[in-house]
Amino acid sequence: MEPVVRLALFEPDIPPNTAAVLRTCACLGVAAEIIEPCGFVFGGRPMRRAGMDYLDRVEITHHEDWAAFRTAYPESRRILLTTAAPTLYTEFTFEAGDILVCGRETAGVPDHVHAAADARVIVPMAAGMRSLNVAAAAAMVLGEALRQLGAFPSQEPNPE
Repeated sequence: MEPVVRLALFEPDIPPNTAAVLRTCACLGVAAEIIEPCGFVFGGRPMRRAGMDYLDRVEITHHEDWAAFRTAYPESRRILLTTAAPTLYTEFTFEAGDILVCGRETAGVPDHVHAAADARVIVPMAAGMRSLNVAAAAAMVLGEALRQLGAFPSQEPNPE
């Protein structure tokens, strides 16, 4: 079954943050896209420790670079999460097939990625704050997209 939305990480560079995003994707049934190069060994010990057994439960597609990612999903809207956006994520209308794109934790995304985004959304923050952790911002925006699309996974009893 095709995911309702996807979440892409552009050149992630902090393993625990990447693992936290992938864990969120696993729990919400969302496919993940990794746009290389990563700033670490993908699947290495720091990432596996943070992601625990959740990393085996998420659909992950790796892309050699931004161009390969764009080629893989030519019809999908790319929605960039950025602190330089005009639209609050809660005021944006998400559509099935959208791909939420998160930038590098340390540098965001370059101008050509900003220019290629079909839309840009922001998570509002208190005055004087620079940015949220990428995993927190991704979870918030992903949750809103799934809410709008009526696509939260069904709640199954926890086996514990």
